Amino acid sequence: MDGSLPLWVYYVVGFPLLLGPLVTLHELGHYLVGRWFGVGAEAFSVGFGKELIGWTDKRGTRWKLSAIPLGGYVQFKGDMNPASMPDPEALEQDDDEPGNGSFHRASLGKRALIVFAGPFANLLITLAIFAAFFMFLGKPTAIDADQQLTIGEFSEESAAREAGLQVGDKIVAVGERELTEFADLREEVLIYPGRELQFTIERDGAQQTVPITVRSVEQEDEFGNVSRIGLIGVMPAAVEYDFVRQGPLTSAGLAVERTIGMMDMMLTGLGQIITGERSVKELGGPIKIAKYSGEWLSLGLLAFIEFAALISLNLAFINLLPIPALDGGHLVFYAAEAVRRKPVSARGQEVAFRAGMALVLGLMVFVTINDLISLPVFGN
Repeated sequence: MDGSLPLWVYYVVGFPLLLGPLVTLHELGHYLVGRWFGVGAEAFSVGFGKELIGWTDKRGTRWKLSAIPLGGYVQFKGDMNPASMPDPEALEQDDDEPGNGSFHRASLGKRALIVFAGPFANLLITLAIFAAFFMFLGKPTAIDADQQLTIGEFSEESAAREAGLQVGDKIVAVGERELTEFADLREEVLIYPGRELQFTIERDGAQQTVPITVRSVEQEDEFGNVSRIGLIGVMPAAVEYDFVRQGPLTSAGLAVERTIGMMDMMLTGLGQIITGERSVKELGGPIKIAKYSGEWLSLGLLAFIEFAALISLNLAFINLLPIPALDGGHLVFYAAEAVRRKPVSARGQEVAFRAGMALVLGLMVFVTINDLISLPVFGN
């Protein structure tokens, strides 16, 4: 970490530098696809609440920066509010101009694509960052993959040794996943603290399956952040990596593969919280994002960009949850409209959006309290 600046400076700079572009690009996804389909936009806001600065373009769209930097919105023509609830008065009017039509008069398919475009923009950002890393920095490639999967030694407390594994054993699979390098093993174990997993090992030319209960370990990083991870306590016989630059198509494929892997880990983590396998205290909100953004920025620009890819993917994932008031909630309504061949009633939408907004605000309050409790000032 660069010690030339105090960490609080990175906190102040990192959060807007992270969230501002990601939110802007998310909303641009909505806006550009809307414009493409001839839908007018009344407002484009980065942030919520009171307008700080802004201007109105020749199409009548008000572009503004607002006081609460925790998101943003595009208010299309015909929207009653930033949550895209239809304005009944606007629906009764029939004065759409060419290229400046009402969102709610657009076809079902167009409305769905406009809504999906925001999360899709965040997904593209993640893919672009990962692809660029593979192209210009290279893919970390094990110099001797067999030796990486061969146990060289055990840690002091080793679940693998307790389960009967020996130095020289080669771990070839965890569950149904075949391993190609040590990073695969780490990835499969990391997110399952305390769970029994089936390991396929090769010993003296023969394979056998050994159940191992992964140790649950609380690990603290250099900034004092504590996370609960899974370990089996093995170290590879060889650890050398080489970074091999990839071509554009290969990089794109690897970016998709990595993004799917991260999405799978996110879904697994969420499922563990829902089932109680992980504590809800592991959920984080804007304060924790601000803290982490400053810490990753202090580690250097490349680390910060990698963190931006992770947060962008999180934004896509969260916005696609089927909760009214989020993009995923709108898509659920459109799916219902496609099945019923008519929109959900205005009253039904209003009730659902109010409930969804209450849920989102309640979750925001909860994760913010979580964030505050985790700060060092509270002794954690």
